[in-house]
Amino acid sequence: MQRIAIVGIGGLFPGAGDTEDSTQTESHLETFWKNIQTGRDCSREVPEDRWLLNKDDAWSAELAADKVNSTRGCFLDSLELDPTGLDLDKDILAKLDPVFHVLLHAGRQAWQDANNDKLDKPTINKQRVGVIIGNIVLPTDSSSALADEILGPVFESQLLGKQAEENNKTESLNRYVAGLPAGVLAKALGFGGGTYTLDAACASSLYALKYAVEELIAGRADAMLTGGLSRPDCLYTQMGFSALGAISKTGHCSPFDHKGDGLVVGEGAGILVLKRLEDALRDEDHIYATIAGVGLSNDVGGNLMSPDSEGQLRAMRDAYLQADWSPEDVDLIECHGTGTPIGDAEEIKSLKSLWSESSSETNKCVIGSVKSNIGHLLTAAGSAGLIKVLLAMKHQQLPPTANFENTSAKIDLAASPFTVLSDAKAWGKRTEQTPRRAAISAFGFGGINAHVLLEEWQTEQTTETSHTTEPKPDIAIIGMEAQFGPWKSLAAFKERLFTDKQDFDAELPKHWWGVDNPDQIKGWFINEVNIPLGRYRIPPAELKEMLPQQLLMLEVAANALEDAGIKELSKDESNTTGV
Repeated sequence: MQRIAIVGIGGLFPGAGDTEDSTQTESHLETFWKNIQTGRDCSREVPEDRWLLNKDDAWSAELAADKVNSTRGCFLDSLELDPTGLDLDKDILAKLDPVFHVLLHAGRQAWQDANNDKLDKPTINKQRVGVIIGNIVLPTDSSSALADEILGPVFESQLLGKQAEENNKTESLNRYVAGLPAGVLAKALGFGGGTYTLDAACASSLYALKYAVEELIAGRADAMLTGGLSRPDCLYTQMGFSALGAISKTGHCSPFDHKGDGLVVGEGAGILVLKRLEDALRDEDHIYATIAGVGLSNDVGGNLMSPDSEGQLRAMRDAYLQADWSPEDVDLIECHGTGTPIGDAEEIKSLKSLWSESSSETNKCVIGSVKSNIGHLLTAAGSAGLIKVLLAMKHQQLPPTANFENTSAKIDLAASPFTVLSDAKAWGKRTEQTPRRAAISAFGFGGINAHVLLEEWQTEQTTETSHTTEPKPDIAIIGMEAQFGPWKSLAAFKERLFTDKQDFDAELPKHWWGVDNPDQIKGWFINEVNIPLGRYRIPPAELKEMLPQQLLMLEVAANALEDAGIKELSKDESNTTGV
């Protein structure tokens, strides 16, 4: 894989000084590193102004609907963003949800970090700078308020039979909390290289990193801002993980430890600036590390709360293949490590399997998880772990894991090549010529896996700055299917396009309410999706509960595979299928 350099970092993390105070003597990232170095657990009771419900009313010791099993988390304080230098309307900016402010802070910090060390550095063409961010698609403070303002009067009218007063105070742009933050960051900093967000659950940061790397390798951009962002309505996430039985009732995240009883929800953002290595060397950038490999995969087995080691191993193996490394070449692994006993044990199982394939190493590789310090940042978790590793390389220290005493009964580290530190220790080189190397994992719900390999950059290193571009193969489309409104197949859609058949009249929507003059709204809708029982390996009760868009996607994809003549997908690792 062509090497990509990390030339700038920025972040906003719990317990690391969340305000933009000009009198602050150390940066947010310096405080973040100090918290890691000293094993500080930044969890705390929820601030008074963060939940719509009183925390005592929301809490329940047992699993219960609309209740939380813990009132602790890792929270950001209120952020007063300095708008200086941002190409945004200040009045609009002030009305945007905190999620925008968090990303703008972290993104600007990363961009400044990449560009402020040399006054005579060549000016990069901002039209060739792109943004790809992992961002959680969940309600935020403002989108929840907006929904309440819109739906509240409708509910009141329907239930009480009286006309309620409209009370729309929230800026309507806040309904675009999924994709707009990346666009706002690009607009604020003047970038024109294309922007988007993605949600690959807790692997989002590293998925975004992979796609940013691809933009640079393909030559579509000269620099990329990437990473993760997570600042949803924290009562929503607290209730959600409580309902799944995944939340730590003690309110402390203890990865790999006998005390580990679940995750602690965190929030924040971590942003990286990437450039091609030869461009970074040409521009005399400060290089934190180079990206040696990124492996992605999805589990075939497993379920929502029980990951599958086989899927994790595929992502890991792919990363090492790209880097041409052996597993024992790394000294530090930043694990996904959520503090859930089943998840942690499965991750250690995956690492043991990977190392057993090639390792005769007797030295202990340090493993850890930043979630012990700042909680689980969901879509920003991978970027937090990656920045932790970059700071460890910078300070040449192997960091401890907070809250660690003794390993869980489900994990046998004594009979493994791994160790968890309770105190920081020096990270020496193996030889004078060997850069420090590390790995980062991020595993999301449903088995969405990512594994990244980093190599410290040393100023005395030399590299081949020229590279040849492999010829791009032709791509063949071998199967198709479609369903649009009443056109339930590719054949019906084809007839609609090229003949006078299949000409359906637009219809009134069904099941709509709370909309003025619904009898004037017509279109071509898909009002129901019917799947024959037994077609898919999905239990009937679960099939009944699936969302219509999930069923529609599944049916159309299966028909496209049939059109291609593919009866069964290969499980051969050399012949993978992606989506």
